[in-house]
Amino acid sequence: MQLSQLPLPLLTATNQGSGDAKGKPSKTAVAAQQFEALLIGEMLKSVREASDDGWLGGGSDSSSETAFGMAENQFAQSIAASGGFGLAKTIQRAVEKESSNQQIQAVSSRTNPTPAF
Repeated sequence: MQLSQLPLPLLTATNQGSGDAKGKPSKTAVAAQQFEALLIGEMLKSVREASDDGWLGGGSDSSSETAFGMAENQFAQSIAASGGFGLAKTIQRAVEKESSNQQIQAVSSRTNPTPAF
């Protein structure tokens, strides 16, 4: 396998929607993608623990457990960076929408204060 065939790191994944003018993903997009990678990693871990041989094959010593854990994390990050299950985009949209609504409410309350009685 050549280096050009390896997946890009999690933080360099493309961001569709928001970010800065340089194409850098927003903090919300990065956090949502990391959260999705965490969930995918936990799913892979559950599969491995539920099976006698795990999803990658046999091995029950501590070094193989560590290696499998690291492989699961990398695999989960690669899946999330390439689009994953779409959960990151859904989370990003929801967080950004809520943030926008809160900003609108804050501006509205400053421009139209409620009268004190």
